Amino acid sequence: ICIAGYNVGKKNEILELSLPEKLCAKGNQGLCPERDFTVKHGCFSQRPIYQLKHVVGTSLLVSSGPPDALLQVWRLATDESDTITLVDSIQHQSPGSQWSKISAVCSPTPQVLHGSKVSDLAIQEIASHKVLFTPGLADCEPISELEFLDHSTFSFCSLNGRLWLADSRQRSSLIGHSDVPVSNEDGYHWTMGWAPGHSKVARLCWDGRVVLTDYRDLSRTLSLTKLAIPTTIPNSDCLSLTWAPCLQDHLAVSGFNGTVHIYDTSSWLAKSSGVEPTFIHQGHSVTPEFDQEKPVVTRHAWHPWRQRVLLSAADDGSFHVWDWTDQRSSDNYAAGSSFVSSVSPSQEKPHTTACLLQQTHCVSLIGDSDASSSSTRGDSYV
Repeated sequence: ICIAGYNVGKKNEILELSLPEKLCAKGNQGLCPERDFTVKHGCFSQRPIYQLKHVVGTSLLVSSGPPDALLQVWRLATDESDTITLVDSIQHQSPGSQWSKISAVCSPTPQVLHGSKVSDLAIQEIASHKVLFTPGLADCEPISELEFLDHSTFSFCSLNGRLWLADSRQRSSLIGHSDVPVSNEDGYHWTMGWAPGHSKVARLCWDGRVVLTDYRDLSRTLSLTKLAIPTTIPNSDCLSLTWAPCLQDHLAVSGFNGTVHIYDTSSWLAKSSGVEPTFIHQGHSVTPEFDQEKPVVTRHAWHPWRQRVLLSAADDGSFHVWDWTDQRSSDNYAAGSSFVSSVSPSQEKPHTTACLLQQTHCVSLIGDSDASSSSTRGDSYV
């Protein structure tokens, strides 16, 4: 897995970490003495990294972040080198544009889908910079999230909650679109997440509303739910919703504070409010000093085959991996999370954030302070 910092005005480190042995075994294994992440390779970026994506099947990474829409292409370390190398930069939009959201695919060649606004959206070949596709939309709404669903189909969501589905093989590329079925006041920001292997897509608003839709009929809303989120965030850059790849109907949300909330959507009605989470991970929200500002989770991800294992990073530079138990079937709420490993920031350089990347087969989520843990002190960029 790779993580990176996004301090503005400073160098930011990109690190490739090897996962603890316990997270790599698919079968039942015995005692695993190694429970910590190990730094394999790294490098420094002169720019803050808000998104970092791996081009699956290659050794390439693509990053984006302020102050503009420039994309940077990195190559993971090889046998001849122990450093991650900057190999290229891609600039399709005008220099004054905001930083781009990105998604990458390798079929048939490495490609990146990127854009800061709906009107700027494009698919480019990474090697040649050739523009392979633009949807040709005039909408200037900022993009909150975009994602390749396969080598030619992709989806994107604007900050106002509008969802598009497109196919780059078709002359009329738009397959469909959907507005949020609620009054959407100015200033309310939305993001999206697609359920892997299923037809569901969820849109999350920063006030806790979630809209579930089936992409086969984007005009019909499956569920409109209000989550029991305690705070409304002032910045939508960290707002995140992901579906569990191996646990049907479960999703996780973060970016509101220092917690990650897990929900079982199977019982959601067409309209409901105050939905309680199946589990809340609070590991990042526990700070050593009472008066210290509590961190915000910047990214989280599910392990690809361990149903209840997640990883998470926060804006204090901490990076955790943990598993959880349904609190509804547990007598002890805190015992629901079993901490596996963590990387923690140094005290001298707080308030640095990390971005997560699915590099090979493993992804990341959060750690719980009430469970036993092993923790390493490292550079705050981690």
